[in-house]
Amino acid sequence: MVMYVKPFHVSMEGLETAVLCRDDEDFDVMVKVLCVCAKRKNVIIVIYVVVSNHCHIALLSSCQEDSDAYALEIKRMYSMWFSRKYGEKGIMKNVDMKALPLENDWHVRNALAYIPRNALDNGCNVNEYRWSGYRAMFCVDSPKDVIRVSSLNKRQRLEMMHTGEDLRNVPWLLDSDGHLVPSSFCDHCYLEQVFENDQAFFMKVVGGQNSAEMKNILTELPRKMRVDSEVFKSVQEICLRWFSSSLDQLPEEKKIRIIPYVYRTMKTTVPQLARIFGMERERIAGILGKI
Repeated sequence: MVMYVKPFHVSMEGLETAVLCRDDEDFDVMVKVLCVCAKRKNVIIVIYVVVSNHCHIALLSSCQEDSDAYALEIKRMYSMWFSRKYGEKGIMKNVDMKALPLENDWHVRNALAYIPRNALDNGCNVNEYRWSGYRAMFCVDSPKDVIRVSSLNKRQRLEMMHTGEDLRNVPWLLDSDGHLVPSSFCDHCYLEQVFENDQAFFMKVVGGQNSAEMKNILTELPRKMRVDSEVFKSVQEICLRWFSSSLDQLPEEKKIRIIPYVYRTMKTTVPQLARIFGMERERIAGILGKI
């Protein structure tokens, strides 16, 4: 059976005053959590980055529900690790997980380029940052001395992968330091195809990207309630990207396609959407499955 998948962006936003990854062990565990949770929730990691108080993952998933479940599983699993190691309860309570569908080629390409740029948040060179899937792209990483995760016994899995889960069929590799090799679990072929199999093209987008714009789209808009005029402007931009038409010229059948996406990607309400789209609240609620 063929599974059709779509691209999503998952972000974990921590607290400004809380460091969620405090040492190399924490970073290593977080990467392994991303990987194990992907197996559990049947999603495919394309590229990722983990920094001290947040992380970003681009993934392929069959539906929004699986992407949401993956995001929540990351939070649950890492919370268990953090509480056990530091004895601090509830620090993950206010950590927000968000899974957003990536709507078009522009959105996908820029999200894939934005993710490794986050290494700059830790004051690191994108090319050299250890806790990123960047090295998997265009087969940059190819360590010689590796351990197959599938060969580990249960005790070793608990020690090295922090899970007792059966991993006998996974293709994942550990390097000589016990860290996951990104190319063994990231779908680098997907990213390479998005950038037309041209590494120079990928590097150009990574280096020249408007990172503030992407941060706004991927992490801030979905988490901050905004006034009608700002939401209206964003909706107008989506209408132009999707249908090359302004909102006031869209027929209802096209508005129906946009409304769930806007609801998923912006912090908004049924009354606000009714005002923006010029429709009855009951109609908006029905489209969103809320009645």
